[in-house]
Amino acid sequence: MSVATARLEARISAELHALIKRAAALQGRTVTDFVVSTVQDAARRAIEESEVIRLTLSDQEHFAQALLSPPPAAPALERAFARRRKLLITE
Repeated sequence: MSVATARLEARISAELHALIKRAAALQGRTVTDFVVSTVQDAARRAIEESEVIRLTLSDQEHFAQALLSPPPAAPALERAFARRRKLLITE
């Protein structure tokens, strides 16, 4: 079973290349392995930071309380539900 691959190229300064090469050597890895794993970690962190909402303990308690005991629906929401019910019944 073969795994599909893609190529990634980037132009970087000689100084950055030397820095990356040194860091990879310190970890006993190839430059490619070092760059791929580092970029993969950074990509996962960026996605997690974008998709995960972190709440304080107090905010977690307020959120749970709102789910367990939601406030009554506002009149506009009640009217919207009534219109929706009417549309679903007539179709």
